[in-house]
Amino acid sequence: MNPTVGIAVILTVLQAAHCQMVKDLSACLLGQNLRVDCRYENKTDNPLTYEFSITKDNRKHVIHSTISVSENIYRSRANVTMHKNLVCLHLQSFTTSDEGIYMCELKATNDYTGNQSRNITVIKDKLEKCAGFSLLIQNTSWLLLLLLSLPLLQAVDFVSL
Repeated sequence: MNPTVGIAVILTVLQAAHCQMVKDLSACLLGQNLRVDCRYENKTDNPLTYEFSITKDNRKHVIHSTISVSENIYRSRANVTMHKNLVCLHLQSFTTSDEGIYMCELKATNDYTGNQSRNITVIKDKLEKCAGFSLLIQNTSWLLLLLLSLPLLQAVDFVSL
């Protein structure tokens, strides 16, 4: 084997080993808001860039991105949270006009293998509600209420003794 070809093959394999791989894309309703979860396999410590977009009427619309510019109509309604191996799009006031094919694209910095992406078709009437645990994470007012009521609960417990 030609040494140049061998080095090219090794570099290609090493680059492929460093990419982010999108494992799963799911969507659910959180009250009146849409949440799209993009789960990925982390194969590098390089910073991760992302893009959430929607295709409707045969046109791609960027909702939230670190790769390109988001469209004005989504800027005030969309935000993204990142956790270990999970990037979540939160779209407020989700309506039937927001239905379409949602895409999550991920790319690690200095990864020359290209973006990893997944699509999911989102139709409001077919969406499930987000799991209860996720609701608790997203809506932290319950936690604040619990923390504020702890002294009251302890006082009631002390009086009953």
